[in-house]
Amino acid sequence: MAIVIIGAGLAGAKAAETLRTEGYDGEVILVGAEQEPPYERPPLSKGYLQGSAELGSVYVHDPDWYAGQRIELRLGTAATAIDPAARRVTLADGSSLPYERLLLATGATPRPLPVPGADLGGVHYLRTIADSQALRAAFAHGGEVVVVGAGWIGLETAAAARQAGCEVTVVDPAPAPLYRVLGQEVGGVFARLHERHGVRFRFGASVTELRGDSTVREAVLSTGETLRADEVVVGIGVTPNVELAKNAGLEVADGVVTDASLRTSDPAIWAAGDVAESANPLLGRRIRVEHWANALNGGPAAARAMLGQEVVYDRVPYFYTDQFELGMEFSGDVTGHDEIVYRGSVEDLEFVAFWLRHGTVIAGMNVNVWDVVSDIQSLIRAKRPVNADRLADPGVPLAEV
Repeated sequence: MAIVIIGAGLAGAKAAETLRTEGYDGEVILVGAEQEPPYERPPLSKGYLQGSAELGSVYVHDPDWYAGQRIELRLGTAATAIDPAARRVTLADGSSLPYERLLLATGATPRPLPVPGADLGGVHYLRTIADSQALRAAFAHGGEVVVVGAGWIGLETAAAARQAGCEVTVVDPAPAPLYRVLGQEVGGVFARLHERHGVRFRFGASVTELRGDSTVREAVLSTGETLRADEVVVGIGVTPNVELAKNAGLEVADGVVTDASLRTSDPAIWAAGDVAESANPLLGRRIRVEHWANALNGGPAAARAMLGQEVVYDRVPYFYTDQFELGMEFSGDVTGHDEIVYRGSVEDLEFVAFWLRHGTVIAGMNVNVWDVVSDIQSLIRAKRPVNADRLADPGVPLAEV
C-alpha cells in the first residue's frame, strides 16, 4: 500500500520529496483540491503580488519533477473522508485510496468577514494563486482599498496596494498592527512605517457592513465612519482545515493534535503545516504555527517520522516579511514576555528587538539586520538569563551575550 499525503501545498510537497531522498521506494500519492501543482504562499502576498516576482517562482518543483520521482499527483480532487479502520481515503470523484501511512497537510482557510455585504464583488481574500492574481489586477486600477485586519497578510497587501498607487486604509479593532503577535510597542514600528508611506489606519474600529450594488463601494465602521472602498481585502486570520481529521475521530483542538514526532492520535496518521497543533518540547506546550517555515520543515519531519526515524520537531517558530523598505525576520513566541530590549536604531529601522521573560530571551526580531537568526534562535534555545545591557550593546556579538 501507499503513503498518501492529503494536501498538495508546501508541507505536502516537501514531505513527498523527503520520502524519496530518504530512500522510500514505495508508492507515494499527493492529493490536492486545487488544480495547481504545489506552490509556496509567501510570494502571493510579497514578490508576486508586488510585481517583482514571476508566477513560475512560486512553484515548489517543476510539474515534470513529480513524475520523475514517481510521485503521483491527484490534483483538482479533494479528499472527502478518511476511514482509519480500513486505512482508506475517499476522494470527491468517488474513488478511494488505500494507505499504509497517511499525512494530513490540509492547511487552513481564511476566516470570512461576518458582516452584511461581505459577498459583494470586489471583496478579496488571499490564500491561492487565483486570489493573488485577482488582487494584482485590482490594485493596477488604483482607487480606494480598505484592508480589514492589521496582521501580516493585511500589512503586506496594504504595502503592495500602496506601491501600486492605491489609496489604502487599514481597519483593526486592536490599538496597533500585529498587536496579538508583537504587542503594541513593536507593532507601532509597523504603524509608523506604513503611515510614512501614506497608509491610513483606523485602530479601535471594525467593519460592520459593506455597501454597494453588485460591487462594494463603501465600508461602514463601528465608529460610524463610512469609507469609500473600490476594493476590500479581508485578512482576519485563518481556520485550520480539521474537518477530515475530526470526522475520522482524530483528536482535534486548535488544529489536528500531534505529538512531538507529528503523529496524531491514530498511529498510522501524521499531520504537518498549518493544520497541525503539535507538542513542542522547546516551548513546553502544543502550538500551531501558520507560517511558511513550519510547512517547509514540518513536511520533511513528518516524512522521516513516517519512515520510522526518531523525530523530535522542536523548531523555533520563524517568520519573515518585506514591507516597503523594511525587511524583517522573527523567531520565537512572545507569549508571557515581561520586557523588550532593543539593539540598534529603531528610528532608522535597523535594529533587533528581543522579548524576555524573567530575563530569558523567548523571541527576537531582526529588522534590516542580517545573518543573526541562528544566534537569536540559539539564545531562545539556551533558556538561560542574559545580561540585558550586553544584549542591547551592538558591540557585543550575540554569540557572546
